[in-house]
Amino acid sequence: MGSTAKRPVVMVLSGPNGSGKSTCATTLLPADLHVQHFVNADTIARGLSAFAPETTALKAGRLMLARLRELSRQRADFAFETTLSGRRHANLLDSMRADGYRVYLIYIWLMTPELALQRVAERVRQGGHDVPESDVRRRYRRSIANLFELYLPLADTWIILDNSATLVEVARGRRTRPSHIFDHPKYDEIRKASKNK
Repeated sequence: MGSTAKRPVVMVLSGPNGSGKSTCATTLLPADLHVQHFVNADTIARGLSAFAPETTALKAGRLMLARLRELSRQRADFAFETTLSGRRHANLLDSMRADGYRVYLIYIWLMTPELALQRVAERVRQGGHDVPESDVRRRYRRSIANLFELYLPLADTWIILDNSATLVEVARGRRTRPSHIFDHPKYDEIRKASKNK
């Protein structure tokens, strides 16, 4: 790759269950970021089993990872959605960065796991997929911890949004350093929550 070659981009749209990742993706990615490929395990699961997508979650996760690897081999610009509750995407992003990718991360935060549960319940009432309460609570804690421990160090640029009421930007930065904190008390609250695994 020559020095003038455009570096491919991966956009990570992340946050706990119920934070509004899919809703944000439908407007933010095509309009503002011009991303053509968006990979979402929930969409894959619905394709495998439209009436019971939760029964195909593991298979959907494997298919999603395969698709992410395929797109990265093609050096395509793409985005994907994740809770960040696991480590597997960190390994992939680390490899992609080594291969020249720019990593952009958007994290959509919710104030409490109870709010995440309320949002998931509302989604189910509107015909969306359910997530077991124990999974929502576990992923909520791990998501915030992994954000700071694993994922921000891999991000060339990141943004943290709070969607507890209306969607507002809390902070943005590069790697582990915030460059702009728009709401210091909220950012401090999120940092503190990241230490409560």
